[in-house]
Amino acid sequence: MADSVLVETSDRIAVITVNDPDRRNAVTFEMSAALRGAVEAAEADPDVHAVVVTGAGKAFCAGADLAALGTATEDGLRKIYDGFLAVAHCALPTIAAVNGAAVGAGLNLALAADVRIAGPTALFDPRFQKLGIHPGGGATWMLQRAVGPEVARAALLFGMRFDADAAVRHGLALSIADDPVAAARELAAGPASAPREVVLATKASMRATANPGVIDSDQHRAAVDIELGPQARSIESPVFAARLAAGRK
Repeated sequence: MADSVLVETSDRIAVITVNDPDRRNAVTFEMSAALRGAVEAAEADPDVHAVVVTGAGKAFCAGADLAALGTATEDGLRKIYDGFLAVAHCALPTIAAVNGAAVGAGLNLALAADVRIAGPTALFDPRFQKLGIHPGGGATWMLQRAVGPEVARAALLFGMRFDADAAVRHGLALSIADDPVAAARELAAGPASAPREVVLATKASMRATANPGVIDSDQHRAAVDIELGPQARSIESPVFAARLAAGRK
């Protein structure tokens, strides 16, 4: 099996690609662990000043692997979350180059980045409710932070999806680019050309001043914990079991 995550580093920018295009880059335990490892390696490399995350093939990330999700306990869910939480908590500036569909946990991966650039075929789709499961991984907090409470509720409670134009209109993506990775690299050239210690300190200050007295990563961890129990219970429900079985046919 090919590496589930690829890393290319040049010009002080690490491009991390989730790499299972035949399965639309669905998140497995292996991929999640590899993604965390790639992010941590970038943080530890003094020659990396910014991180770009994208998907191989036509999809960005089609969400959690349903087989892994269907057998997940709370510990298993945390393993699925691990990769995109590493992106969310990364000390370096992060950009998601959303080249195609970002669904469920794939939407979480996109939301985990500081900035999102959408390709022409990008689709941001929560999908949790359609599958009969509760959002997880801090999705309720991340989406409200990105687009505000009303639009987040339209997405998570009413199933609203966002194509590239809608994503930009609602503030879910910064811009649309025919080549979102190239556009992300162009944007990342800013921190790449700045002193690394200034880049790190600026991101840390923005986290601290977004809600003075509370670091945003602490808020995210609280959201993960709040969602975890309801999500685990929803996975055990007959509704999700039926939809999982239907998806395997």
